Amino acid sequence: MQEPLLGAEGPDYDTFPEKPPPSPGDRARVGTLQNKRVFLATFAAVLGNFSFGYALVYTSPVIPALERSLDPDLHLTKSQASWFGSVFTLGAAAGGLSAMILNDLLGRKLSIMFSAVPSAAGYALMAGAHGLWMLLLGRTLTGFAGGLTAACIPVYVSEIAPPGVRGALGATPQLMAVFGSLSLYALGLLLPWRWLAVAGEAPVLIMILLLSFMPNSPRFLLSRGRDEEALRALAWLRGTDVDVHWEFEQIQDNVRRQSSRVSWAEARAPHVCRPITVALLMRLLQQLTGITPILVYLQSIFDSTAVLLPPKDDAAIVGAVRLLSVLIAALTMDLAGRKVLLFVSAAIMFAANLTLGLYIHFGPRPLSPNSTAGLESESWGDLAQPLAAPAGYLTLVPLLATMLFIMGYAMGWGPITWLLMSEVLPLRARGVASGLCVLASWLTAFVLTKSFLPVVSTFGLQVPFFFFAAICLVSLVFTGCCVPETKGRSLEQIESFFRTGRRSFLS
Repeated sequence: MQEPLLGAEGPDYDTFPEKPPPSPGDRARVGTLQNKRVFLATFAAVLGNFSFGYALVYTSPVIPALERSLDPDLHLTKSQASWFGSVFTLGAAAGGLSAMILNDLLGRKLSIMFSAVPSAAGYALMAGAHGLWMLLLGRTLTGFAGGLTAACIPVYVSEIAPPGVRGALGATPQLMAVFGSLSLYALGLLLPWRWLAVAGEAPVLIMILLLSFMPNSPRFLLSRGRDEEALRALAWLRGTDVDVHWEFEQIQDNVRRQSSRVSWAEARAPHVCRPITVALLMRLLQQLTGITPILVYLQSIFDSTAVLLPPKDDAAIVGAVRLLSVLIAALTMDLAGRKVLLFVSAAIMFAANLTLGLYIHFGPRPLSPNSTAGLESESWGDLAQPLAAPAGYLTLVPLLATMLFIMGYAMGWGPITWLLMSEVLPLRARGVASGLCVLASWLTAFVLTKSFLPVVSTFGLQVPFFFFAAICLVSLVFTGCCVPETKGRSLEQIESFFRTGRRSFLS
């Protein structure tokens, strides 16, 4: 039985004995107003994630189109296509590295707003591209913006959200990223590739406009000694009729106890290095499940398997399933808890990856005139090549297994990894550590995305999926051994757990 953390004894939990927190009834009466403003601020911020999701899968319809291009300056070979798909992750790694500085230098909100500059420039370069270098530079810049927002937005959202809705709001960055990807897949059915880049500018401009009217994180403002501004920001987020002084004093006390930055010597202390290690390993395992190469090469993967529906339609269907799954996660995260969803997510992804690997190894495949399947040939773009005789509804297996994988990822390891990163990292190291996690995550994504095609060409398309399935098993063990349950805990309570090491928190 889990002990209520608020009832724990000791100085770390008995911060304000003379003034208890508001009762559940009081919170219910003011919850609607406070949540409306928090929702608005969250929506403004996570438009950056929409742009990130849109940019991430931009290559899915564009690579096949450019491989069929008659323009010699834009026609992509297999090697060029792999760079076009993977260079985004290098940019994202650089964005995560910059977030280690900008997150604490400019603050969460201004760092998110700054990401609009490389994002808009990258889309403009790709929209007007006349050579490979413009495409690669555009992908790198949009990747940089994505890496920056990936590190800043979850921290901003977790710091402005009250504990009761932090789980649901913590899923919104992933939700908007998924919605951005789905929008790209849908527009890819209607627009040529240049206009897809033009359309990507819209959410960036809307984000800048809305964020201009939103407050910065009260925790960040307090860490910079701007107490009055922090109080005004918290009062605006919670509503003018809400007494925020108890919450403000709690945050203020926590910030004062951590007024200095973490030194390298302090970083080795268990209460600092342990949450950073948990967040870092979660981000690495998240990428090693195969999500980035699968999304980047989704349409090309469908080109290489005997599917019943056109690959473009398959990609759009998968995007819709991904959106629905993140919605389910957002609604259940504060009810079922983080760990339960992580267990279910990893189990579903394992089954899906194993099924895909077995189908690709034993099932039918499209045949080109020289009997080489799409991803293993020099070009993936020739959709006119003859298919092997369909084996009835068996050819739906790649689509169904991919839908299952995306559903599993989107309801657990997708949104919860971002949320837990922002929840468990200590305040003093939150800016730097979140940037470090994003940097490591996207460097891993680059290695996977860049090596995906060579591995497929050498060993076959089934091998990566068997590897991803094995990683999902590792994720199951890691979740059981190392991941804490943070449902219903304030950020201050979570930090106190890592400082005191109370086992009841993990129950």
